[in-house]
Amino acid sequence: MSPDDAKTRAASVIDAHRDLLLGVSRDIFEHPELCFEEHHAHDVLVAALRGVGIETTEHAFGLDTAFVAEVGEQGPTVAIICEYDALPGIGHACGHNVIAGAGLGAGVALASLAVELGGRVRILGTPAEEGGGGKEFMLRAGAFDGLDAAMMVHPADRDLPTMAAIAVEQLHVTYHGEASHAAAAPELGRNALDAAVLGYMNIAALRQHIGVRERVHGIFTDAGEKANVVPHRAAAHWFVRSQDLVSLERLKVRVLDCLAAGATAAGCTMDVEWVDPPYSDMVDDEWLLQRWMENAAALGRPGEDPELDGPVVGSTDMGNVSHRVPSIHPMVAVAPRGVAIHTPEFAVHAGGDAGDRAVLDGAKALAATAIDCWTAPGPSPRAR
Repeated sequence: MSPDDAKTRAASVIDAHRDLLLGVSRDIFEHPELCFEEHHAHDVLVAALRGVGIETTEHAFGLDTAFVAEVGEQGPTVAIICEYDALPGIGHACGHNVIAGAGLGAGVALASLAVELGGRVRILGTPAEEGGGGKEFMLRAGAFDGLDAAMMVHPADRDLPTMAAIAVEQLHVTYHGEASHAAAAPELGRNALDAAVLGYMNIAALRQHIGVRERVHGIFTDAGEKANVVPHRAAAHWFVRSQDLVSLERLKVRVLDCLAAGATAAGCTMDVEWVDPPYSDMVDDEWLLQRWMENAAALGRPGEDPELDGPVVGSTDMGNVSHRVPSIHPMVAVAPRGVAIHTPEFAVHAGGDAGDRAVLDGAKALAATAIDCWTAPGPSPRAR
């Protein structure tokens, strides 16, 4: 079978399972779940795979909401990745329901061709991308061992070959002061909220003097309990981002200096907790990326220049995978240009007709790119 014939057959399999794929995507969209709590999505995807005859291991790699299925006996092994966690308050405003549906579709199509084409496909359900680092924990447990390539798609407002995914680490900060009556004896208090606010303002000043691919942003998670009591405790949650893990370490030092200065000025103490795991920057494999762009263009989705209207900047635990396995993380248009991910408006499109089209096109382009890995002459992507 020629590669073109294989891609045509894969597309036909995806079209034949259209109702299943779109039903799964819409079902996950209607049942948003936060990181490591994606029990409904896990069960829906496992049931869908088993329903088409693909043996699937649930609760895999020590994570209750991860799964894995592998089909094929020999040849290059390609991982197709599903994500399915949502965001608090705004649900699937990152469109992970589309990622799940597209990954499912590509996995089903590739499983139907793996033995005939002499390749293997590993379908991975990876929970907790939105801050939990599910893929890193799965990496540590061996989920990505023995792979020649790993790939997934992500929704956006444009068709883009890449995302400007930079490194990130989360930080929880707790300030400790001394409670007192705010009117009767303010001099006896040490205001932990003042410490948090001063730290926040120091970060605001720092932002003027960091790199163009660096970000620091946070929220207060505890700001006291009553206005006439000097807050003895305050807390904040920060994201610190930089181009890569090396530059991230340098920025972390500056961030901690800013926050600690706020504590010192307010006469308070400060506890910090860096959240494991950090996310690495994304390194796209050039060979895989070129194959993806060709296959997406054949479906009417030619990739735009990411710099044309500014890249989509963010972070993903797929970056961690990309430092161990040749990987890609392209973007498929789901919303009108200018509608940013992580907004309520984006969620509407991810759960609508544009999201459905992205599921089908994303599945077909992923499957076609995996077929290129299986059938291309020469070494596997890992060896190139």
